[in-house]
Amino acid sequence: MGESGTEPRNTLSIRDNRTGKDYEVDILEGDVVRAMDLRQIRVDDDDFGMMSYDPAFTNTAFTRSTVTEIDGGRGILRYRGYPIEQLAEKSSFLEVSYLLLKGELPTEDELSTFTHEVTYHTYIHENITKLLSGFRYDAHAMGIMISSVAALSTFYPEAKDISDPENRWIQMIRLVAKMPTLAAFAYRHHRGLPFIYPE
Repeated sequence: MGESGTEPRNTLSIRDNRTGKDYEVDILEGDVVRAMDLRQIRVDDDDFGMMSYDPAFTNTAFTRSTVTEIDGGRGILRYRGYPIEQLAEKSSFLEVSYLLLKGELPTEDELSTFTHEVTYHTYIHENITKLLSGFRYDAHAMGIMISSVAALSTFYPEAKDISDPENRWIQMIRLVAKMPTLAAFAYRHHRGLPFIYPE
């Protein structure tokens, strides 16, 4: 029971001292309030409404996630409930990729199938290598990689059909497969080295 003898509510009461008006906003799971709920707080009816200010999102959750849990203050980073330290020590890149995509670490058979799917798509189109070669020698490798990832969409026009689960899966596989290749190519271009295709 609350102090007044009533059941406590999962809300936050706010008094606007400018107007003397009281407001109530819901507190969501995880001690979160929606920033949009603050919009009801206005001095005049034609006001835009109260906004929250949080430079660099230091205290703002922009989405609810079942994939990642981050608590910087306590030094916590988890993927799908697994501590990042455990995944870094005991799991491969492909095992963690599977975990992020499917929600669970793969069995031996699932990992074998996933590895085959990914390996099949590691090569990049020759025109992407031409694009990579067109960047200045001193271009930052991250800029090169970001540009080449964006260019991938022009090689797979079917990727636009996001309503098809099978199509979404193949696009995710392609990204998992091609990112290491693109990262290596961007790095080698930045260092002035020839490209080496995956084995």
